[in-house]
Amino acid sequence: QVQLVESGGGLVQAGGSLRLSCAASGIIFSIRTMRWYRQAPGKQRELVATITSDGNTNYMDSVKGRFSISRDNAKNTVYLQMNSLKPEDTAVYYCNTPYPYYRWGQGTPVTVSS
Repeated sequence: QVQLVESGGGLVQAGGSLRLSCAASGIIFSIRTMRWYRQAPGKQRELVATITSDGNTNYMDSVKGRFSISRDNAKNTVYLQMNSLKPEDTAVYYCNTPYPYYRWGQGTPVTVSS
C-alpha cells in the first residue's frame, strides 16, 4: 500500500524559509518522477515543482528562483526548500507522482504572514 507523508510546514513571516519533506513508502521511489502540489483555500490544486528520477527539475513560474526540489532515494524522500516566502504561497502542500495519482496524503500546511 502506497503511503505519502508530508511534513515541515508551519507559520512563517514573509521573506522566511521552510523545508518540506515527503516520505514515500510502497513504491519503487527511485524510478518515479515526484512532484509537489499545493492547494490554497478556495482554489484548485496546482503543480509547484517536479523532479525526475535522474534529477531534472521544473517549477511553476511564480516560485522559480525561490523554491528548490530535491530527492534522497536512499530515504525515499522528496524535499521542497522554500525561500523568500510570500503570503501568496500560503496553502496546503502535497507530494505525489504525475497522474495517475496515488492516494493523497494529509498534506502539510504552510501559512505565510505579511
